[in-house]
This record gives sequence, structure tokens and C-alpha cells, in this order.
Amino acid sequence: MTKDMTKDMTNGSPMKLILGFSVPLLFGFLFQQFYNLMDTLIVGRFLGVDDLAAVGSTGSVNFLIIGFCMGVCNGFAIPLAHKFGAGDYKGMRGFMMNAIYLSAIFAVVMTIVTVIFCMPILELMRTPENIIDGAYRYIVIIFWGIPVTYLYNLVSGIIRSMGDSRTPVVFLVIAAVINIGLDLFFIVVLGTGVEGAAWATVISQLISGVGCLIYSIRHFEILHPEKEEMQVNKTYMMTLCGMGVPMGLQYSITAIGSVILQSAVNSLGSHAVAAMTAGSKIGMFFCCPFDALGSTMATYGGQNVGAKKLDRVSEGLKAASILGCAYAVLAFVIMIFFRGTLAGFFVGTAAPEVVSNAGLFLLINSAFYIPLAFVNIVRFLIQGMGYSKFAILAGVFEMVARTLVGFAFVPVFGYVAACFASPVAWIFADAFLFPAYFHVLKKTKKMLYK
Repeated sequence: MTKDMTKDMTNGSPMKLILGFSVPLLFGFLFQQFYNLMDTLIVGRFLGVDDLAAVGSTGSVNFLIIGFCMGVCNGFAIPLAHKFGAGDYKGMRGFMMNAIYLSAIFAVVMTIVTVIFCMPILELMRTPENIIDGAYRYIVIIFWGIPVTYLYNLVSGIIRSMGDSRTPVVFLVIAAVINIGLDLFFIVVLGTGVEGAAWATVISQLISGVGCLIYSIRHFEILHPEKEEMQVNKTYMMTLCGMGVPMGLQYSITAIGSVILQSAVNSLGSHAVAAMTAGSKIGMFFCCPFDALGSTMATYGGQNVGAKKLDRVSEGLKAASILGCAYAVLAFVIMIFFRGTLAGFFVGTAAPEVVSNAGLFLLINSAFYIPLAFVNIVRFLIQGMGYSKFAILAGVFEMVARTLVGFAFVPVFGYVAACFASPVAWIFADAFLFPAYFHVLKKTKKMLYK
């Protein structure tokens, strides 16, 4: 058993553990967003505003589907973190094998359904006629790659549940470099258009997923199952679904609001879509620290609940909150001075309206990064503690907020209203998550110490 490659988060300074675990995750998220940014930048610079808008118009439905995949895999990793924290490695391997079986089933079903209904979804979203064909050619390839998304996210989630946040990052870095190279090769050299950007994403993620899998098999003896641990276990599957499906639905329910909002933005024309695309991509890059803190708190909460150390859960929340708020202030200051420069990277100086609107999106969103920090930290901590169903309700609050803005305010106030959609969603989610956390903490104490 390669014990030294795992990390026990149930002992030691919560601040040091959270910081040490989240930094490698941060680099992973940064590189993941980096090659997403490169997709957008290369498409915008070499194919033009319409193709940039075509790719951007699929962003919300992409998050709806791919977000579900990621949420399910993150949820599957929580019972593993509990078993690892409790020292039950046999049970951990049993959960791992059943998670693999479930992921394979989910991947096949989701691929078939999304590919069949891809065009009707884009039409339902009122995608502008001048970009809908490009949007379809891009997103249908991403949907064909759903099994690849499950592969990487499941394997990396399993590894993180044991406290190793570094290994998945290495393969993401490799994938990022390959993705950029493939983007340039497919789009610039072969002239494949937006399809090339999609294929570059799928192929690079496939490489990172396979690499992560091979590495984990060779270096983590703790993951090598015995024959009896490979059997289908209905109890394990029910537990996994109870954790994974709510987390997947949380992503998807949140994304439903984004789809409705995207439909409203689509009605404003391709230039508005392009501005929102550029702003969203840059914003996602700057939000990586919040994502890293969230994933860290899922593992931290899972291990400490497994070890019955609830006092450390609250200490970890405090430490993560300090880190998240400090970064939120720094990011806002950067946006104040450099939002226009950042937006200009995507479309150059040929479309000043797009650059200006993308900068406005960044400024408004970054002003509310502190609520976003708490959304990630508190939500993932609750999930890690084993209460992933609460994530669905948090997602409902976000969906309601974005739907309200999309239906009621964008038609009246236009693009500016769309820029406030996410901040309103984060505030709505926090209004639910804080009371939910104290309820979960109280309930867990009664369960563990009765």
C-alpha cells in the first residue's frame, strides 16, 4: 500500500492542510480553464466573432450536461473519503468498484440521449440562426466525449478522496499543452473550424483520464481490489447514487437557470453572446481558487466526519473562509484595472463593443466574489459531510435567481441585467447554505455522538 502518497486531513493545522491541499487543485483548475480559454481565444482570433458566439452559446447547456457528470463523480468520491478517514480500505475499494460500474452506465445513457436531442435543445434556446450550425457542430462532439469526462473525473475524484490532490494536476498540465497544440493544428493548419476546438478538448481530456488511470493502478496499491470487492453491491450502489445523483442534479439545476439566461442573452444578438462568452471564460479562470477551496472542503469534510472529528470541520470552514475572502478582494482589484485588457485578448480591437461589454460583465461579477467564495466553501463542505441532497436545494435557489433575471430583467434592461444574474444567484444560494450548514452540523453531532 503506497500510504505516503495519500494525505490524512484529520490531524494537523486545518489552515495548513487546506492550503496545502488546495494549491495543487488550484493549478489543476487553472490549467483546465487555461485550455478552455485557449479554445475561446483561438476561435475568436482565427475564426471570428460569429464562431466565438457559436461556441459561447453552448456554454450553459455544456455546463448542464458536463456539470452533471462532474457532480456525480465528485459525489461518488465522498463515501470513499469517509471510508479512508475511518481506515476501512476494504469498504473503500468496494465503493470504488461499484462507482466504476455506475459511471459506465451513466456515461452510455447520457451520451445517447444528448447526441439525439442536441439540435432540438439549441433551437429551444433560441440560438441565433447565423451561429446555430456552428454551435451544433461544436457541442455534439463534446457530447460524444461524455465517457471521457466520466473517466477523468471519476479517477481524479477517487485519488483526491485519499488526500492526493497533486497527481490529477500533472495530467491536466499535460492535457493543457496537448489541447493548445491540437487547437492550433485543427483550426489553423487543417481549417476544421469549431469542430477542431471540440476535438482538441475531448482528445486532451482522454489523454489526461487514461494517464491518471494508469498512474493510479501502478502507484496506489490501496486501490487494488480483491475478487470479493469487485462484486456488484446494491447497498453500495444506493449509497453512491444517494451522494452522486444529488450532486449531479445540483450542477444541472443550477445550469437550468444558466440555460434560461443564455436564451435571454441569445435574443440580444451574436455580439452580446460573444461578449458574455469572453467575460464568462475570463471569469471562470479567476474563479478557480474558489473551485479549489470547494473541492478541498469536500475531501476535508469527508475525512473528518469519517474520523468523527467534527470540531475540525468548523475550524476548517473558518480557515477556508479567510482564504476565500482574501482572494475575492484581490481579484476585484485586478478587474477594476485590467478588465478591458483581459477582454481584448479574445477579440482584439476589431469589436470594441464586445470588449467593453465583456469588461462590464467582469467588473460586476467580481464585485460579488465574496458571496461566491461562500457558495463553494459551504456547499462542498456540506456535501463532504454526507448531505449532498442539500446541494440540490442550493442549486434550486441559484436556478430561481438566474431564471428571474432572464425572464423579467434582461428583456427590460438588456445586457446589463444579464451581468447581475450570477451575483444574484450566489446571494440566493448563500441565504440557504448558511442555515443548512448549522443544521447539518447539529444533525451530524447527534448521529456520531449518540
